[in-house]
Amino acid sequence: MIKKGNPYGTHRVIEPKGVLPQPALKVDNTMEIYDNEVLINVQTLNVDSASFTQISDQAGGDVEKIKEIMKGIVAERGKHQNPVTGSGGMLIGTVEQIGPALEGKTDLKVGDKIATLVSLSLTPLVIEEILEVRKEIDQVDIKGKAILFESGIYAKIPTDIPENLALSVLDVAGAPAQTVKLVKEGDTVLVLGGAGKSGLLCLYEAKKLVGPTGKVICWAHRQSSLDTVKELGLADVCIAGDATDAIEVYEKIMEATDGKLCDLVISCVSRPNCEMSAILATKDEGTVYFFSMATSFTKAALGAEGVGKDVNMMVGNGYCKGHAEISLQIMRESKELRDLYTKLYA
Repeated sequence: MIKKGNPYGTHRVIEPKGVLPQPALKVDNTMEIYDNEVLINVQTLNVDSASFTQISDQAGGDVEKIKEIMKGIVAERGKHQNPVTGSGGMLIGTVEQIGPALEGKTDLKVGDKIATLVSLSLTPLVIEEILEVRKEIDQVDIKGKAILFESGIYAKIPTDIPENLALSVLDVAGAPAQTVKLVKEGDTVLVLGGAGKSGLLCLYEAKKLVGPTGKVICWAHRQSSLDTVKELGLADVCIAGDATDAIEVYEKIMEATDGKLCDLVISCVSRPNCEMSAILATKDEGTVYFFSMATSFTKAALGAEGVGKDVNMMVGNGYCKGHAEISLQIMRESKELRDLYTKLYA
């Protein structure tokens, strides 16, 4: 007899009771499905950038230590939720079994290859073996299984885009989709960490939307990354610098905007302590979109108050209606970006 499950997966929570799977400290990762779950045979984990950076730093870049840390997280929590950053990532795999309560409610079939669009930080997971760690693109090939809850969103892997490329793009799909919602014609937009995986997609959408009277500024750590952004024509202004240095960011953005600052700042930096840089670069009543999971929302809220900035601050919700399609469409529209993503992330 298959047991009945809650749509949000609360039946999997071990501790503390009464919370949802994402904030839970431990979930049940027994791979016997409830009536409303999907069992996935996992092929690749795409660890989110903030989490992978932290794990890699902790491991001193040593691949065997990275494997050890990741296995340890899953053994302790039943899911891949980095205890330092709190974040996870997403996975790609093949549907192995579908609970009977989902019949007629899902378009999935056994054998479908999917990317989960919900975080690994709430996904029950078992890692039997880590086969390969691709440090430069935050991807880890494993033998293992995972559970997708009834409320869990997913995307079928498209046939016209290679799997690893699709996974890399879908991992950050929320960022360009939110950019589409936030950018208006004539806006001045700054993307902090603009030469990274999510940043490039945000630049692409922002550049399309600001029109001839708007301005797109890319801030990145390395000049070499900025050269690529310039070549692709993704930004009007490119600035190299340390995104944790709020005063440097403020002064350079003041200069680049003739003292007007930005209507919208999107923070895609995968390291902590960039909150005040984003806030100071934003004009009063402008918007800061914190996509990075390295953001401390306490630092952002109290920091903005401390410098008397009246700005709208948005939490980077990784889900936005149509986000998977928007991101995959960029890969179809822009051969240059597709080639770059293939080189860097696939």
